[in-house]
Amino acid sequence: MAERRRDTGDGQGAGRTGGSRTERARAQALERAWDDLVATARRTVADGLVVGTSGNVSVRVDDTVLVTPTGVPYDRLTPGDLCGVSLDGRRVLGPLVPTSELPMHLAVYRSTGARAVVHTHAVHATAVSTLVTELPLVHYMAAALGGPVRVAPYAPYGTEELAGNVLGALRDRTACLLRNHGTLAHGATLDQAYDRTAQLEWMCCVWLTASSVPGLAPTLLTEAQVAEVGERLKGYGQP
Repeated sequence: MAERRRDTGDGQGAGRTGGSRTERARAQALERAWDDLVATARRTVADGLVVGTSGNVSVRVDDTVLVTPTGVPYDRLTPGDLCGVSLDGRRVLGPLVPTSELPMHLAVYRSTGARAVVHTHAVHATAVSTLVTELPLVHYMAAALGGPVRVAPYAPYGTEELAGNVLGALRDRTACLLRNHGTLAHGATLDQAYDRTAQLEWMCCVWLTASSVPGLAPTLLTEAQVAEVGERLKGYGQP
């Protein structure tokens, strides 16, 4: 692994080799989490979910939140660019300024059991956010997100108002749309948060495509049908 810069907000190097065994283990955990975060951020670009430096990704390690820095293209991020804050927003790792959407990320961590958050400006999801207050139940995989996906009312990016609106839309859900803005999904891991983001964008694409056929309207599921799938999904996958 490449050598990491030792710069941190509090003068303590996350990647130092000295210190106790506990300190070294924490430093290694932060390094692994940062590598995974950068890979996930780059994946949002590769999969067309963000353009340029739009969107942001974060992951929680104990009481530290690693987050993409503001205004830095993801392909330029290096191991030495590790950027971390405390749950109250105080910068504790790295020299770079965190994303402007930090209030939204921290609100999710403080109010849910989330360990990772992905925010994007995905095209189809953003389009849907301008049309409805809730994504119509066009597919049963809405169950994987906790039920009908709500649209958080518009507020300027980076504000506490937007963070509060997102929390309202996320009640009993793991993803939501942001009016005239994009998406937010959280999960127990970066992979899970990303998969939920991609699933939401796909469902928005399906609804927009079906709705575009002249003279026809998509058949929708009921909330009861989606809830039934939610129960079935609890046993889905390998034990």
